[in-house]
Amino acid sequence: MSRIGKQSIPVPAGVKVAIAAATREVSVTGPKGTLKFVIRPEMTVVYDDSKKEVVCGVDDMKKVDIGGRRAYWGTTRSTINNMIEGVTKGYERKLEVNGVGYTAKLQGKNLVLQVGFCHPIIMAIPAGVNVVVEGNLLTITGNDKQAVGGFAAQVRMQRKPEPYNGKGVKYLEETITRKQGKAFGA
Repeated sequence: MSRIGKQSIPVPAGVKVAIAAATREVSVTGPKGTLKFVIRPEMTVVYDDSKKEVVCGVDDMKKVDIGGRRAYWGTTRSTINNMIEGVTKGYERKLEVNGVGYTAKLQGKNLVLQVGFCHPIIMAIPAGVNVVVEGNLLTITGNDKQAVGGFAAQVRMQRKPEPYNGKGVKYLEETITRKQGKAFGA
């Protein structure tokens, strides 16, 4: 039994939840936009308008747990909870670019990184994600947790921080474990 999945999801005021039975699509609309998610056929999602809560469950008609179908119970609940939180508060990741000559700038809908290669790295910013560059600090915001975290991880992957000087792109809250380097003479 899923401890996370059986918890109901409270829906705050100003958020509308719609579940399309034919397409099995959950749509969440709030002040920061609209997010959609298609649930798996093994799952059931019910929105109680009087209690203002969403309840996820496993379809009782499919009692056999073939291939770990019950494993999607908590995942479905967490995804819908993240959607509700995203359309009310939004998500934010901050990245820091460290290194001599390492820069980041915006050109239209692209992020241009100069991180020690002979050429600039041009990354297209996905829809629904906003990027703000202030000096060596990148702020990535949006209402979709997966899109914000995924784009932040792609930016960090272009030049991971190295352990000797700390050069590279790192999350703001990340700490780099430094290594000593070679010792000359004795």
